[in-house]
Formats: sequence, C-alpha cells, structure tokens
Amino acid sequence: MIVLIVTFLSVVVSYLVDKKKTIAGIQAGLRLFLQVLPSVFVLIWVTSTLIYLLPAGVIAHYLGREAGLTGYLLAALLGAISLIPSFIAYPLAGVLLKYGVSIQVIAMFLSTLFMVGVPSIQLEARFYGWRTAIVRNVVYLAGAIIAGTFIALII
Repeated sequence: MIVLIVTFLSVVVSYLVDKKKTIAGIQAGLRLFLQVLPSVFVLIWVTSTLIYLLPAGVIAHYLGREAGLTGYLLAALLGAISLIPSFIAYPLAGVLLKYGVSIQVIAMFLSTLFMVGVPSIQLEARFYGWRTAIVRNVVYLAGAIIAGTFIALII
C-alpha cells in the first residue's frame, strides 16, 4: 500500500513539474504493459494448468524423504521451470512440508523458483537479449543450487 501511495504522489509531483513528459511517460508505460500482458498471461495460464494437473500429493511422492538426491535435483528442475507467484509458492511449500518433503528439498525448489526463469526466458530475452538472459539464468541456477546445498548442510 505504501508503494502505491509513494508512486501516486511521485506521478502527481512529476505532473506538476512537467505535464508533457509525465503524460508521455504514462503512455509509454501503458504501451509496454500491453505488449507484455499477453506473454505474462500465457505463462500464468500454463503454470496454473500444470499445478492443477500435478497435485501436491504426487509432487510430494517424488520429492519426499525417500527420493534422496533425485528428489533434490527434481526440486531444482521443477523450481526452474515453474512460474508461481510467491503468494502461492509459500503455502505450496507448507503443503509439501506436511506431505513429508524435507526442508532442504523445499529450499531448493523455492530458490530455483524465485531465481531462475526458464518459462519467462523469451520475455526476458526480448528486453535484454538472449545472451544476457541465458547467462543470468545459468548463474542464478548455480547460485540457487549453492544456496540450497548450504541450507541442506546447515539443517
């Protein structure tokens, strides 16, 4: 809520300082938003469909304590290819914990989920270029695996 208030006040101040630039900036932002909206909608739709088709019980079976290293690597892969907002991911992590998935596996899943963006790489490449998008995802995947491994060693 605070971000919205600060943003609104900033736009008002900007409008008072330079009306033309403010209106041009808002129009450019709306155009960009409308260009990105279809891609984001498709990503959310695909992710939601996959979550529906793969219930938490099935995922927990393959990521459970008996899965060992395979479950750990599968969690990294699932996190990397998923596009789940945090307000869904954290409750999902709680459900997985209840189904017997270890904290280490959940940490790996969440790390790769938030750091690696395989589903959105095309959108990212559109703005930053393919080389930057691929390098960022590889570096963040390595970082997520290191973070997940560190948490596994601590716990």
